[in-house]
This record gives sequence, C-alpha cells and structure tokens, in this order.
Amino acid sequence: MNTKYKREDFTNATEVRWCPGCGDYAILAALQKMLPELGLPPEQHVFVSGIGCAGRLPYYMNTYGFHTIHGRATAVATGLKAMRDDLTVWVITGDGDALSIGGNHLIHILRRNVNVNILLFNNQVYGLTKGQFSPTSQKGQVTKTSPQGVTNEPVNPISLALAAGAGFVARAVDKDPAHLASVLKKAYEHPGCSFVEIYQDCNIFNHGAFDEFTVKSNRADNTIILDEGQPLVFGAAKDKALTLIEGEFARGLNNEEGLFKHNSHSFMDAMRLSRLSFPAFPVPLGVYYQQHREKFVLSQEIKKSIDDLPALFRAKASWKRS
Repeated sequence: MNTKYKREDFTNATEVRWCPGCGDYAILAALQKMLPELGLPPEQHVFVSGIGCAGRLPYYMNTYGFHTIHGRATAVATGLKAMRDDLTVWVITGDGDALSIGGNHLIHILRRNVNVNILLFNNQVYGLTKGQFSPTSQKGQVTKTSPQGVTNEPVNPISLALAAGAGFVARAVDKDPAHLASVLKKAYEHPGCSFVEIYQDCNIFNHGAFDEFTVKSNRADNTIILDEGQPLVFGAAKDKALTLIEGEFARGLNNEEGLFKHNSHSFMDAMRLSRLSFPAFPVPLGVYYQQHREKFVLSQEIKKSIDDLPALFRAKASWKRS
C-alpha cells in the first residue's frame, strides 16, 4: 500500500522561533514541502544539527532528530548512518558550525562518502552568538569582532567540498524555495554524501548580504540556473551567457555558436564554476557536480560481538620488533 504524505505530516506543534524575517523559515518550509514527495514516512528521516541558529531546525520537524554539539553534527550523523543505514539522515549546519570548529569533521564525512545529506546554511556571520565574523565572512565585512573589516579571504564551501571528494555538490538560495526544494530532492536521490550550500539571509547581523542576486527583481540577471547539458545563460531575456575561453569563464551573448554546456560530471568544470563570484560573474545555482562512487559502509571486521573479545585481546600486534 502506497501512503501519500502531506506537508502536515512533517510539521509539529512546536512554535518556530527564529528572528522575524530570518531565511531559515524559507528553508524549513521548502524541506517540509519537499519531504512528502519522497514517499517515506516521517520516522524514516532523522535531522541532526550542531550549534547555531540552524541547529534549531530538528525541533520543528515531525521526524526523529538530534541537536548535537558545536561542529560535531557530521560525526554524530556518521555514527548513526553506520548503524542504521535504513534511515535517511539530514545534517543541518551553519557556516560557523561546519567550517570552523567542525571543518575537520566536514572534510572527512565528504571524503568517506557517508550516505547523508548535508545542508549548510551560509549567512556569512555568526548569528546565534550575536554577529561575529565567520569563516565565510567576506573580506572587508564589518562585524562585532572585525570593526575595521575582515582581513582574511573567506572559505569557499563549494570549492572545499569538491576538493574533499564530495560526490554531490550544489548551491541554492533561501529566497527561491521552489528551486531550493528541487535541489534538496536531487540531493536525496544521490546515492552517497550530498552537500548543499544554501545562501541564507541573517536579517539581524548581516542583512541583505545576498540581495543583489537573490531577490526576484534581479535574480534572473545575476544568477545562472545550472541545467544539465544546457548553456550557462542568464538575464531576464536569456540573452547573456558564459563562455569558456582558454580554460576560464567569460561573459558573452547568447547568440554565439558552440556555447559552453553544463556537465555536472566534470570535476574541472565544477571547480571552475565554484570560483565564480559576484559581481564579476552571475552566481551559479543548482548542481555543480555529481559522481557516483563507493559509499561508506562499516565493515564486518569492525562489527564485532562480545564473543569476539577474548580472541581480540589475545591477538598479536601487527608490528614486529627488529
């Protein structure tokens, strides 16, 4: 019997408490709207979060969930998935949580290809602790801990995920929930670790950080929707496009022969796209890269029972003295 689920099946009576106008509301709504389309009951999903504003999301889902410690959501998710591979695991994290204290854990869950879906809410600031700069804060950004402006170059989450060996890398924005939901569904459908960076507006401590390319009035001119096998066109009239010249992207017109076409299976193309930044280039949104590879599975050698302990204790060392 095929049960049809509704958005209400994934909501609960807990009062949603983020700052009014926070982009997290839109991400939560996109998730709850998308999940019924997967056909799985709420108890088959687990949301694991770290510390930060994004960490509250599991409280608002009618699913299983863990609100863990700072930077360690990926470690908890790895342990859960290793023992309960039948569950769909979503990691909810922020730019500070995932890329600062949790940076090492993030790299290795991507490298190991643990079959979880990582959603990184990137607002380029520490919101919960009231406005300090984060690893993705832009150079020159004035915050409570950088009154003269941030002096360091920011971390590029897409480039980092690709370099760490992620098999699925994508980007979306909170202000386009329909496109966001489609990206989240693709992340779920990918067999292996998926990584989705979501530009999310912190309207209290970094208001409007992405408005120049995310609001409806200018999104078409300043973003590119990555469609497999299609040219990288943009503009309200679809009259502009990116071309590849001597290994580097350049702006052009959508009337040229042999336009570059998006290939999400090309690692080098994905890396080139990840380096594009606004305002020099429109911001690519969608799936940058997807490649199937062997998933992380806890080997049977590690899954020992208590009866194996005596033999393990008496086992010889793997090294020999000279």
